[in-house]
Amino acid sequence: MMIDSPDDILPEYDLDYSRAQPNRFAGQARVSVTLRDDVLAFLEARSKANGQTIGDMVNDMLEKDIELSEILR
Repeated sequence: MMIDSPDDILPEYDLDYSRAQPNRFAGQARVSVTLRDDVLAFLEARSKANGQTIGDMVNDMLEKDIELSEILR
């Protein structure tokens, strides 16, 4: 098979994207936050007492805060 121009695509590369899902393999966003010493000490103590990581505990706290703000809206 002969290609007419460099921009022509070979038939084997003519793919069907009709069922494609955007950002299917995109990762989660990571955000770094600098905490005050007193806030960090509180979170460390509370996460240790609850047997959670600080990240999991902060995510739970933020989810609850979001739920409350939606209720109070």
